[in-house]
Amino acid sequence: MVGCTLPSDASRENPSPVKPLLGISLKVTSAVVFTMMSATLKTLAARYPVGEIVFFRSAFALLPLLLWLGWQGDLVNAVRTRNVVGHFKRGFIGTGAMYLGFAALSYLPLHDAIAIGYASPLIAVILAALLLKETVRAYRWTAVGIGFVGVLIMLSPYLKVGTFGADLNAGPTLGAMLALTGAFCSAGAMIQVRRLTDTEKTGAIVFYFFIMASGLSLCTLALGWRMPDSTDLALFVLIGILGGVGQILVTQSYRYADTSVIAPFEYTTMIWALLFGWFMFGDLPTLTVLVGAAIVAATGLFIVWREHRLGLLRTRALQVAPQRPGV
Repeated sequence: MVGCTLPSDASRENPSPVKPLLGISLKVTSAVVFTMMSATLKTLAARYPVGEIVFFRSAFALLPLLLWLGWQGDLVNAVRTRNVVGHFKRGFIGTGAMYLGFAALSYLPLHDAIAIGYASPLIAVILAALLLKETVRAYRWTAVGIGFVGVLIMLSPYLKVGTFGADLNAGPTLGAMLALTGAFCSAGAMIQVRRLTDTEKTGAIVFYFFIMASGLSLCTLALGWRMPDSTDLALFVLIGILGGVGQILVTQSYRYADTSVIAPFEYTTMIWALLFGWFMFGDLPTLTVLVGAAIVAATGLFIVWREHRLGLLRTRALQVAPQRPGV
């Protein structure tokens, strides 16, 4: 839910002990920034329509993004595209994920909404096998299966008798369903982003997503928006800027370290969600949610670790393999 994690277009320099630490620091900082954004957003979610929140979050995120691209001196090339249709697909799916995730925050504690969102990478593995025809080995299928057990554990407090009756409209159960559906949409957006990275620069993918999300959310204006007062307007601007800065930080983190090193630190969002939820809203997680989130995080970490090990083994095999004459 926090955002799309994309590697930087810039080629990574030779690794040094300092660079991976810098990459990790940027990733952890981005997790803090995105969680701050979600916590601030939650303070507004009960008073403003979701479409209005999506608009401000996307429109004002363009400010730090454009400043960053301009500072790099490659703004025009960064947003040049050869796949308009692909950006439209990513925009529709990603905006849906954002809309559902923000709506879930209206009904759920911050940490619950973020924990249920951890299902997204698991769903992405399944979609990658079905849509991208990626090879998914048995250990990954096993890890995904165990991860979904963790998701069901997190959802169990909301899946009681009457879930699909009157209780669905009561609040928390609806919020859980919105968060889970948002996780499916986020996984779909990940798949579309993978397709776009074949031809598109990171700047273009992020820029056109924010443009699409802003435009699509404007369509909800007819449903009735509220005019924010000066304090709430400042909070809306802050949400957008935090979202843009978080995107820059997470993008830069992949410049300095491999994905297998950076990805596990996504789960630090739960730490920050617990802290912000406690100090700002007085929410404490149940043992059920903590256990489920721990299972999902553990399966994600296992997949990253296993892929990293396999990558090392392939590299060593290539290094010791005899080279054919003339190659």
